[in-house]
Amino acid sequence: MTIEKGTAAGRVEAPPSKSYAHRLLIAAALSGGKCTISNGGCSQDVRATREVLHRLCERTSGVIVLPCGESGSTLRMLIPVALAIGGRFRFEGTERLFQRGIGVYEKIFDEQGIAYRKGDGFMEVEGQLRGGHFQVDASVSSQFASGLLLALPLLDTDSTLHLTGTVESRPYIDMTLDVLRRFGIVVNVLDVKSFHIPGRQHYVPTCCTVEGDYSNAAFLSALNLLGGCVEVTGLNPGSLQGDRVYQSYFEQLSKGFVHIDIANCIDLGPVLFTMAAALHGAEFTGTRRLAIKESDRIEDLLKELSKFGATFAVSDNRVRIDAQPLHKPSEPLNGHNDHRIVMALSVLLTRFGGEIEGAEAVSKSFPSFFDCLEQLGIKTN
Repeated sequence: MTIEKGTAAGRVEAPPSKSYAHRLLIAAALSGGKCTISNGGCSQDVRATREVLHRLCERTSGVIVLPCGESGSTLRMLIPVALAIGGRFRFEGTERLFQRGIGVYEKIFDEQGIAYRKGDGFMEVEGQLRGGHFQVDASVSSQFASGLLLALPLLDTDSTLHLTGTVESRPYIDMTLDVLRRFGIVVNVLDVKSFHIPGRQHYVPTCCTVEGDYSNAAFLSALNLLGGCVEVTGLNPGSLQGDRVYQSYFEQLSKGFVHIDIANCIDLGPVLFTMAAALHGAEFTGTRRLAIKESDRIEDLLKELSKFGATFAVSDNRVRIDAQPLHKPSEPLNGHNDHRIVMALSVLLTRFGGEIEGAEAVSKSFPSFFDCLEQLGIKTN
């Protein structure tokens, strides 16, 4: 994709929240009744969840093949849901998806005698999840906790879930609890790390609209930091989405060098790093989990930012972006098959113009991203 230098202006609607769409679709499918989920979007990740749910609902005897593509949310949230139903399942996806790790579940499988085997791009599991006490390391990903919270109400007995380690991305767990409440599921929050989940519950069919996505809206709003005049509509000002904090962080970045902890909004890492490079620099903590996303978002993004002349320093769970004049890259950028890297770099290219390879990666979460840029007056081809 070639992006011409330009200043964005106009009004554009935020895409639907991928995180809410996953959760609402899963709850709707588990209700077994008629539900309407409006504004679900057509991103690759959401399509993966829809396909897996379709196959679970139409399941037959034998191994059920569940294609997850590159969607970590689909894989991690639907493994326990499938095992709550019981049977033999083969989860398939890209090699990178399984490299990101599902060891949290493997420990539970060993404890409960659930058979599993894994290889390049797949994992087969067979058995039935049983209620009881579950302990999950929440420092790896909140998606494991969310998957169990969605599955445990279906079991025959009550369960408790205790989160260990530093609970990062807590807002995503709160979003799961919100969806469960909407579908009539009771979860008793004992404290910030502990939950009691009664068994034998039934999801109540309901209709919902997926709210706008703050995670992807951040890329559109970032155009304002480069001199644009962009209004992003369709966002819920009272949203539980943790990434709504980008508005405050952008304001801080525009004023000077700042220190920002992104442990609870890790998906904002690429756009925050890029805007820090374009403005006054910044130091970010809570960055560790960026290395296990669709790409290594620290190494890969910083490699591309260096093509603009950016300088930086990386240490354990910390990244410092220096205040440094940038220039037009002398070679094409690489998107590293990562939608958020592609979008972050594309925003920066509106200042200089240039080319980015692998731009199609935006289909993972925001298929209409480049259409939105065009709508805002940025020429792409």
